[in-house]
Amino acid sequence: MEQRTVNDEGRHGGSGGRKADALNEGYTDPVCGMSVDPAAGKPTLSYRGKDYHFCNPKCHDRFGADPYFYLSGNNTRKKQPVAADTRYTCPMDPEIVQDGPGTCPICGMALEPMGGVSDEPNHELIDFSRRLWIAVGAAIPLLILTMGPMVGLPVRTWLGETVSLWLEFLLATPVVLWAAAPFFHRGWTSVKTWNLNMWTLIMIGVGAAYIYSVAAIVLPDLFPEGVRTHAGHVPVYFEAAVVIVALIFVGQVLELRARERTGDAIKALLDLAPKTARRITPDGDEYDAPLENIIEGDRLRVRPGEAVPVDATVVDGQSAVDESMLTGEPVPNEKAAGDAVTGGTLNRNGTLIVEASRVGDETVLSQIVAMVASAQRSRAPIQGLADKVASYFVPTVVAVAVIAFVVWLVFGPSPAFTYAIVAAVSVLIIACPCALGLATPMSIMTATGRGAQTGVLIRQAEALERMAAVDVLVVDKTGTLTEGRPALCDVIALGEHEETGVLSFAAALEKGSEHPLAEAIVEGAQARSVEIGDVVDFEAVTGKGVKGIVAGKTVVLGNEAMMSGERIDTASARETVDHFGTEAKTAMYVGVDGELAGIVAVADPIKQTTAGAIDELHRAGLKVIMATGDNERTAKAVASTLGIDEIRAGVLPEDKSDLIRALQAQGHKVAMAGDGVNDAPALAAADVGIAMGTGADVAVESAGITLLKGDLTGIVRARRLALATMRNIKQNLFFAFVYNSAGVPIAAGILYPLTGMLLSPMVAAAAMSLSSVSVIGNALRLRRTPLG
Repeated sequence: MEQRTVNDEGRHGGSGGRKADALNEGYTDPVCGMSVDPAAGKPTLSYRGKDYHFCNPKCHDRFGADPYFYLSGNNTRKKQPVAADTRYTCPMDPEIVQDGPGTCPICGMALEPMGGVSDEPNHELIDFSRRLWIAVGAAIPLLILTMGPMVGLPVRTWLGETVSLWLEFLLATPVVLWAAAPFFHRGWTSVKTWNLNMWTLIMIGVGAAYIYSVAAIVLPDLFPEGVRTHAGHVPVYFEAAVVIVALIFVGQVLELRARERTGDAIKALLDLAPKTARRITPDGDEYDAPLENIIEGDRLRVRPGEAVPVDATVVDGQSAVDESMLTGEPVPNEKAAGDAVTGGTLNRNGTLIVEASRVGDETVLSQIVAMVASAQRSRAPIQGLADKVASYFVPTVVAVAVIAFVVWLVFGPSPAFTYAIVAAVSVLIIACPCALGLATPMSIMTATGRGAQTGVLIRQAEALERMAAVDVLVVDKTGTLTEGRPALCDVIALGEHEETGVLSFAAALEKGSEHPLAEAIVEGAQARSVEIGDVVDFEAVTGKGVKGIVAGKTVVLGNEAMMSGERIDTASARETVDHFGTEAKTAMYVGVDGELAGIVAVADPIKQTTAGAIDELHRAGLKVIMATGDNERTAKAVASTLGIDEIRAGVLPEDKSDLIRALQAQGHKVAMAGDGVNDAPALAAADVGIAMGTGADVAVESAGITLLKGDLTGIVRARRLALATMRNIKQNLFFAFVYNSAGVPIAAGILYPLTGMLLSPMVAAAAMSLSSVSVIGNALRLRRTPLG
């Protein structure tokens, strides 16, 4: 196919080109159907000696990539996707759905787009990262100004108290009025909807601290002597407001970065399908067409090593197709005319001519993408724990502040109104825990570091929260319980033959085959130092086996049908072959010169650590269910060996995710462990997805936890780490609130009748500092958590 772009005045052919142009039907754009004036300098392209004109470069490029598609009229037969505006929903509260981006009125989280993954950058992450750096840039000098004197750095003495106070004001104002604006918006929304949460507390605390501090430096005479320092200045809380904002931004940015990565699973799935398909036209021409231009009925060539582009039916050719993305099983399925193939599966060794049957959103791969996207939206952030505490703490603090105001207004000394304002605002300031923003992020960061040391990668923070509550573990078989690839396990010699000779004959034949079972036999022979001879007249019989001449003898390797075709009696070995089947082994007969010489068997071996890990999980109170695409006999053999509680065999990707949802509907908290593309929807749907690090990229991206060593002992460690982390977070929330809660009565003025003191700045500073130090110290204890 020859294509050549012509710019403007027809650089090839001059006026002669224009005469040829006159033959075009009204200069109609073959892509969009619009009329085109060639004198207007529009793009032109020559195809098979004819010039075509286009209304814009986009139409020109589309035509250039696939001229046949447009000239044949197939573009008019293509199903056009229904345009729909993207809707947004809350990951924590999925009942919240709206047409545009925004924040959830219930929890304050940013809403996320429903549907697939977007190539657009995460604008909220970009915005929050910028605000974080502004807040941190102001927090550092503020902490030096306020905490420096406590560690022997007399910064305030050098600058003078008045200059120091105004410098604090200048540093804090852009943080509170600009950087913290999203927090105030979420806090105000929580008040309007009466869904009091962490944002309510942050809005009240930061707002009260800032307004109080501004009043303290602008109108210091309004404050009674009881709240002034010995130098006559009123204490300010600018650094508290800024540090709170900075710490909350740290937690938000970490969460947004983690949530942004959930889209990687969908991208990995989409990458399974090729970007082009080899179309065969009715005239017999072949070329690579864009995948989006393939329609039902198109004939396509799938060459060895290529992925099947769309769901289709084989019309010609034979090959073994790796369908592990659907079944998880490592052994390819033989395909011939009339068999169905699935988009995204891998053609191993033969060439297939297929006819497209389902394209676009109708393919199995697209449905898997949709399932993963839908499941990922159901995630709930771990910050919900802090919101639960805040939902009780916020109204209590506000009530105490109102009571303090009324009591001071009615019973306080003159000026009663000023005392009432000071008491109420002091309660709101001290009640906002500086450590709240550290409570969960510190524990999560420490736990992820501890997990990484033991081969447990925590990709999503909420996975730890959910892992602690899991009571059912659903596991895939291949690659999770087993090694994920066949290996030679048994060689049996019959008659006068020896095991070494049988294996040598089998390996010589399989040396010329591309089948995974062949690879297992050859590797097994090499591992046993068996000499592998050469084969001549090699022949592969699809779906049956292989045969050839080895060392002058006619050797046949295959199944019962292969032996029957070669007139070799297998009656004496059928019982042994059937027994291998009950042990999840695939047995093959070996015939030499018309007689049955032996049997070779391969299997996907169980990982050495699997049995011990399942015993440990049972002791931890978890029920273990195996869900596999393999047949029931193989599944039962593996389950009985390992003591698995329940099996589901022959299941497809949607069946696994349906099983997860059914268990969840029964009230169970479900973890799913798997390693294949077929596990991705279930990994995303489960409360906790656990991927084997040795598995497919899409499985790793769909899961919240990845086990680097790829064995189930990592699940035991992950469970212990999750329990320790949740315990640690609850302790942190206690430390984040307890000091401040203890300071609330003092701020309200309960000591005034006894000491004449309203609120000592030292009390507020100590409460905030102690809570932060306690949270950091407690979180760091996770580094020493024994995980076994």
